[in-house]
Amino acid sequence: MPRTATLGALAAVVGFLAFVEFTSGVLQGYYTPMLSDIARHLQIHDADVNWLEGTQLMLSALVVPAFAKLGDMIGHKRMLLVSTALTAAAALALPFTDSFWVFLVAWTLMGFYVVWLPLEIALIWSRSRRMEGRSVITARAAGLLVAALETGAILGALVGGALIDVLPLTIVLLIPALLVVVCFFVILFGVKESPDQTGGVLDTVGLVLISLALICFTGGLSLLRLDGGLVNPWSWVVVALGLLLIVPFVLWELRHDDPLIDVRMFRSPALGPVFLTAGLFGVSVLGAQAPLSTFSRTDPEVYGYGLGTTGFATSLIIGIYLIGMIVGALLFPVIARVLTPRITLIGASGFVAVGYLLFLPFHDAYLQVITNMVIVGIGSGALVAALPAAAASAAPETQTGVATGLTNSVKTVGGAIASCVFGIALLHGVASAAGGAEGTAGSLEGYFTVWIVCGVTALAAAVLLVFVPKQAFTDRTVAEAEQQPATM
Repeated sequence: MPRTATLGALAAVVGFLAFVEFTSGVLQGYYTPMLSDIARHLQIHDADVNWLEGTQLMLSALVVPAFAKLGDMIGHKRMLLVSTALTAAAALALPFTDSFWVFLVAWTLMGFYVVWLPLEIALIWSRSRRMEGRSVITARAAGLLVAALETGAILGALVGGALIDVLPLTIVLLIPALLVVVCFFVILFGVKESPDQTGGVLDTVGLVLISLALICFTGGLSLLRLDGGLVNPWSWVVVALGLLLIVPFVLWELRHDDPLIDVRMFRSPALGPVFLTAGLFGVSVLGAQAPLSTFSRTDPEVYGYGLGTTGFATSLIIGIYLIGMIVGALLFPVIARVLTPRITLIGASGFVAVGYLLFLPFHDAYLQVITNMVIVGIGSGALVAALPAAAASAAPETQTGVATGLTNSVKTVGGAIASCVFGIALLHGVASAAGGAEGTAGSLEGYFTVWIVCGVTALAAAVLLVFVPKQAFTDRTVAEAEQQPATM
């Protein structure tokens, strides 16, 4: 009976939210196999695909803290509906334009789906407040949502890759847009609102400051990608301005009673390395997705490298990578019990590093790429599952939500920066087709840069975690963690 009651409570809390996360997974996996087709449709080269990824990641970094705070103030379901409506409108615009800039704006706004999971977890926590075993119910519900997310990503990649080979791009792009519309009505009629709205005031000054900083920094990186941008001093001035704007943001947050981001947590000897690891991890898990797709689709007979895969064959690589992530996520708690969470995190970062560095000698065959991505996927899956949990266990009891949210935001910033950097790497030295025609594929040297950066940043994350206290992220350190940000 207790088990039946728990399962019933779990089903009541999760409700239709699993469908929402399934839709989120579809959006994350569906488009990747067809990025080269989108580039040809928009008449841009492969390096410019990173503009799509970079701008969407930048928006993601901005909207998560704001929408999470607004969810607490006026209702999580309400903000879930707002973000879904914005995502649906943007997705519906994609099939009906061949303008790169219109497509870029719509693609960027589609990034509002990243707020779904944080809002859902907050809604589940709020709705389960009177249920016995609230923490267990929330943890299990979160596990179901993540499983739905990964399932959607795998099916999205496989279906997207299969459809792009047989249907016009306009029809292919319309399918996920209609799914998001269905998702909106599922939330409207199937999801219950949080029982309590906590109120509070949104830190608009902090939001504006961090937004300006991120826009200037990533915008400067985008200017560097333009022809002659690397030697244009104004490009570097904009990048430097973005970095300098971090200073007034930090000073404001330190004085604010209810800051958008509690920057004091970055001083914690356990939390600081976790946040940095999340940022370094974002380089590969978010910034390297587009280069993987475009490299696989590049025709080796024309450009001298690449796999020349079809859309479906590319989606198989992505699907196997996502299966590796599921395996890594499931293995993490098992291995962490045998060793420690800290050592397991170090090992997971090592897997990501080895997988990407293996691309340097082994990238010419389909099986080689799949093998590399399985290794990367196992490490990435463990990190996706472990980083929020590690942050929550190392944070003060009153700051667990903020800490787990920061791992997502910092990871997104890392991915946005990497996307811009990788775009620069792929743009310079663009490969030309046989016969001297101007090429649209990225250079092989650019792809080497992507793999090296991903491998080195993963190694750096592993080194950072070595300096974390040995018993960090375990129950033994909960009492000490509650005082860390205040005493540092």
